[in-house]
Amino acid sequence: MHGLAIEPKRHGDEQRMWEILTKLVDEDPCLKLEHVDRHQRDRSSTASASCTCASLLERLREAYRFEVNTRPPRIAYRETITAPAEGHHRHKKQSGGAGQFGEVFLRVEPLPRGAGFEFVDQVKGGTIPDQFIPAVEKGVREVLATGAIAGYPVVDVRVVVYDGKHHSVDSKEIAFVTAGTQGFHGGGARGAADRARADRATSRSRRPSRRSATSPATCASRRGMVSGTANGAPGTMMVRGQAPMSELLGYQSRLNALTSGQGRYTIEFSHYEAVPPNTQQQLVSELQGARRRQQYVTRTK
Repeated sequence: MHGLAIEPKRHGDEQRMWEILTKLVDEDPCLKLEHVDRHQRDRSSTASASCTCASLLERLREAYRFEVNTRPPRIAYRETITAPAEGHHRHKKQSGGAGQFGEVFLRVEPLPRGAGFEFVDQVKGGTIPDQFIPAVEKGVREVLATGAIAGYPVVDVRVVVYDGKHHSVDSKEIAFVTAGTQGFHGGGARGAADRARADRATSRSRRPSRRSATSPATCASRRGMVSGTANGAPGTMMVRGQAPMSELLGYQSRLNALTSGQGRYTIEFSHYEAVPPNTQQQLVSELQGARRRQQYVTRTK
């Protein structure tokens, strides 16, 4: 399987590109098209053979006169927390007239894998009026979508708002949205989120049996584990294992080289697990670099 992320060269052509790709998918049963999560903000397509992707790009250019940029698809990482933490933020803004004020105190707690997100209101004594509690949750959910440490969605956390302050005149919904966002992102989530998760795929390779000895070494070199082997069709062997999705990009080319073009493999999602510390640091650095570039572009326009 080969994957390719594509985006239009001209801003604003996303809808037209999606319509064209949908037509091409209907015509080619080997092509699979996915609109990835909003963190990635692009389209990705996967096909059963590299020639299918090449044919797709050629048809986009020749038949539809549509130009696209391509790159390897991004990995759908997730962020989570591994320890409880406290978050606090006071949002105060004065601009001549009515100001903005909101203060929140949060507890952030890890949940079991797959539990999702819980928001709990434990405010007592009206320190945060009831009408502003949904605004705090809205602010927290903004961090869930955009990430706390590396820009990927945050999962499996409980956020408890237990105290805060308000102002009879200056407290507004936007103030508590901001306080919720900053309290979760700057204190609770960042203080506890020391782990990013990567999706791990189950891989099944079919290759000529005379080449089967290369599989364990190949799998290990991609941070994978072989879970079993079995005889397939005459002269072939099935090798099952697991490996991070990030290590399977371009795997078909490697498999072709090892098996003289006779090997094939299929993948399916298995589970998420923690990425190595060096990979996590790389993801954080990439986010910081992207933000610096965005700031530079914004300031120089």
